Amino acid sequence: MYSSLRKPLAIAVASVFSLPLYAQTAGGTAEPSSALLEEVIVTGTRVENRTSFDAMAPVDVVSEEALNSVASSELVDKLTHITPSFNVQRLPLNDGLIYVRPATLRGLSPDHTLVLVNGKRRHRSALLGFRGAQGADLAQIPSFAIKRIEVLRDGASAQYGSDAIAGVINLILDDTEGFSSYIQGSQYSEGDGDELQVGLRAGLNLADKGTLTGTLEYTDAEPTSRSRQRPDAIVFQQENPGLQVPDPVQNWGQPERTALRVALNGDYALSGSAELYAFGTYGDGEGTSDFNWRNPESTSAYRPSPTAFPDFDLNDIFPAGFSPQFSQEDQDLSTVAGVRGDAGSQLTWDGSVSYGRNTIDYYIGNTINGSLGPASPTSFYAGSLIQSETNLNLDFVYSWELGALSGPANLAFGAERRREAYEIEAGELASYEVGPGAVDGLPSGSNGFPGYSADQADTYDQESYAVYVDLEAPMTEQLTLGVALRYEDFSEFGDTTDGKFSLRYEFTDGLAFRATAATGFRAPTPGQLESTRTSQGLDTQTLNLFTNGRLSPTDPIAQVFGAQPLQAEESTSFTAGLTFRTDGGFSGSLDVYQIEVDDRFGQSQTFSVTDEIREGLIAQGVPGADSINGVNFFTNAFDTKTRGVDLVASYRMAAGSGNLMLGTAWNYNDTEVTRTDGTIGEIGVVRLEDGLPELTGNVSLEYRVAGFDLLARLRYYGPWTDSSGQPTGDIYQEFGEETVFDLSAGYAFDGGLRATLGAENLFDSYPDEATFQANRGLIYSRNSPYDTDGALYYLKLSYTY
Repeated sequence: MYSSLRKPLAIAVASVFSLPLYAQTAGGTAEPSSALLEEVIVTGTRVENRTSFDAMAPVDVVSEEALNSVASSELVDKLTHITPSFNVQRLPLNDGLIYVRPATLRGLSPDHTLVLVNGKRRHRSALLGFRGAQGADLAQIPSFAIKRIEVLRDGASAQYGSDAIAGVINLILDDTEGFSSYIQGSQYSEGDGDELQVGLRAGLNLADKGTLTGTLEYTDAEPTSRSRQRPDAIVFQQENPGLQVPDPVQNWGQPERTALRVALNGDYALSGSAELYAFGTYGDGEGTSDFNWRNPESTSAYRPSPTAFPDFDLNDIFPAGFSPQFSQEDQDLSTVAGVRGDAGSQLTWDGSVSYGRNTIDYYIGNTINGSLGPASPTSFYAGSLIQSETNLNLDFVYSWELGALSGPANLAFGAERRREAYEIEAGELASYEVGPGAVDGLPSGSNGFPGYSADQADTYDQESYAVYVDLEAPMTEQLTLGVALRYEDFSEFGDTTDGKFSLRYEFTDGLAFRATAATGFRAPTPGQLESTRTSQGLDTQTLNLFTNGRLSPTDPIAQVFGAQPLQAEESTSFTAGLTFRTDGGFSGSLDVYQIEVDDRFGQSQTFSVTDEIREGLIAQGVPGADSINGVNFFTNAFDTKTRGVDLVASYRMAAGSGNLMLGTAWNYNDTEVTRTDGTIGEIGVVRLEDGLPELTGNVSLEYRVAGFDLLARLRYYGPWTDSSGQPTGDIYQEFGEETVFDLSAGYAFDGGLRATLGAENLFDSYPDEATFQANRGLIYSRNSPYDTDGALYYLKLSYTY
């Protein structure tokens, strides 16, 4: 019955303009806790005392309380629940993507959104992820350390540099005094995925000259599995009743995962008008996930080897087949230090240096390098990826008094120097070695994830220098104009100049029109420019393994298939809309936008490898080249046009002796591929245009009275299309809309203790089954834009002093 009512219910509730969550203050009054809070923002503008209503481009403010209302320990999941234009996928059994999940804003690439922490650029993850994108890993930042998040939904490369094509996410760390903590336990309705979260935060007063706030957050999560037994495993068990075949042979779901995240944030007043500040984060985590099961009757690693190993039989080691266990250990460090102050009443300055480093170590166990036969270990260190970045920034803001204007103009200018390096460390020799059994057709490299070879190991770097100017001027009491220009020169591909023009016209104190036009860019990273990689997969029709190799775009073999040296992506964007508020508690915004991206970056389709080309790959020392079926490469192969609408609205009212708060946020987003040179293939176009829902939204309701609060949130996801990921000849499936309902109840006791009992996806709703993946044991699509694990129940206890 509930399923039949989901769409009408979603449409009916969406017609209500509502408001976001509110939090209980120490004095017992309700305060807003998410979306359009009327507080000063620092993202998208360098003008002091500007609120989201005053901003010249749409900026959403997500509070700490709103983040705490989502059960997940990862920041990307929290933002997905609250901000409809922000999407993230689970991607089980998908190598490193299961740990560093790609997050997108307005359906663009994960590295089209710039991430800042306290206004400073955050370093990237070491993983070249979905379609080769290399964005920041938000999961490395403890969500308990965040005071608020500002999401700028507008192109901002002229203000901030590379990557800000879709917008900017600025994480503001907590800087308050006092102590707070929480502990949360959760479990899915299927009885798995047990997760424990613990958070501690303390803020100290530094002799009335500053503050120092430290946060620690720990997570320990068990895996989930939404799998059925593979049909070929059932047949194998029937034919071999004496063996114990695991059921299921592979688990599709979230990985086993532990993580420790730490954050520090401090400032200290120096003599005169200067202030010293510093902040940083550290993360350390590890996780393990299944890979595809290797069937002894069809997997090439089980082939006899009469030439090299006449007496060796892999059935003696893995008689019931094997599912490789893929593990990641990650370490993440970010530090920023600087001095800021003012020189007189009109000029402020800020000088800073930052360093970030992300290291990912890969391991794979319960597997074998078939070409080594009996000499092969069954667990391997497969190598490491390391991304490091160093930034130097010098920024000035000048309040410029001009008699012709209705107020002082705000002139900001500055310079930046950035260096980033990408390093690949080789795995142990056995993880990529081509052993003597290769002559009999046994696959080389650690089966499932061949290690990075000594030939692939290298360090690549890039430097850039930039200068910018940003002017906002109140032409009249109603009209404000803004213009920004930025010039940046990169050592690896050249220079670029980008601009942005903005205007805002205030009709009344509660209604204003705003619009922007901007150009933008995203520079290719050293890892995208130079690195290479090979990987294995499983054909879902034949259940045979295949190996693909990604080559550098400058590789001569890749250029046979059309590869060219990478260039920067360039964008042109337009945004226009209304922002509104009333004295009665109603506020919000409605914006339309268009983003055109030329020379967009992606990964080419996989080209079949002939015997002649394969011999060339073997000569280059590419691991697993003897069994490579195809090659691909990164490329500037297509252009896209993205159009959409964002609606955010909020309202609060008194209801009896308490307060009722309603909130809604909706995003319609449509992407069209307007040009392609053919290298990305049909599957690339389908994923770009239809791989995410065009319409997403949420509606929330919260009621607070006498220490008790009730929160209900409805999340809606429109239809979308998935593909099978076959090496050749793809299969597509359309998935219908999905509506998820979240509910929680909390009570604040005297003395600072608070208890919350909640459920996400209360009605245990599941999406359509992925029929084209059924013979892999997969029930729901691995590319789903929402959680497919069912209802999640949780209990949270928090304490504030």
